[in-house]
Amino acid sequence: MRYAAVTFDCPDPAELARFYGEALGLPVAYSSDDFVLLGQEGAAGLGFSRLPGYQRPTWPDPAQEKRAHLDLGVDDLDAAQARLLALGATEPPSQPEPDRWRVLLDPAGHPFCVSTLV
Repeated sequence: MRYAAVTFDCPDPAELARFYGEALGLPVAYSSDDFVLLGQEGAAGLGFSRLPGYQRPTWPDPAQEKRAHLDLGVDDLDAAQARLLALGATEPPSQPEPDRWRVLLDPAGHPFCVSTLV
């Protein structure tokens, strides 16, 4: 058994794959109307699956909790945040420890963190 991918539910797999593909420099390995997989052959990837009736997480508001999130390592927090915002991420109203990591929301509302610590 081997780890193959993490897949995120979303309303538009192509849009979310574009965001993460550009952010992480990952190519599309497979694509259909309802699923897109990013990754390199032989390595674990990121998948995006269309979910009818998808509801965005409302982090930090617990009304619609997040189920998982990615932690991305960067060399410069400010530069990484600016790049990700330009790609379509948004900034939530709360930053728990902005000197150590930044929480951003991808285009489907999933929280993810960027940090110089990972």
